[in-house]
Amino acid sequence: MSVLDNFDTWKDFLASRLEQAQSQGMGQQTISNMAYEVGDYLANSTDAKNNEQAVLQEIWTAASDDERHAIANAMVKLVQNQGNTK
Repeated sequence: MSVLDNFDTWKDFLASRLEQAQSQGMGQQTISNMAYEVGDYLANSTDAKNNEQAVLQEIWTAASDDERHAIANAMVKLVQNQGNTK
């Protein structure tokens, strides 16, 4: 099973990688840029594995570059908040 198969598993995976990046001293801007690159790759190079990914992919495709950066930043905040509630 891939981490992309289930949205909650995907968020857990992202939260873990975010925590790892922060513990290694990676700055917020670098993390945001990487989130943008991952979002762009997933939207353009993978098939959605669940409804949540399909919606994100459609929104990403319709968004401007600035809006895509905002979406990437929102995903980072989503998984940061998820980590804070565990």
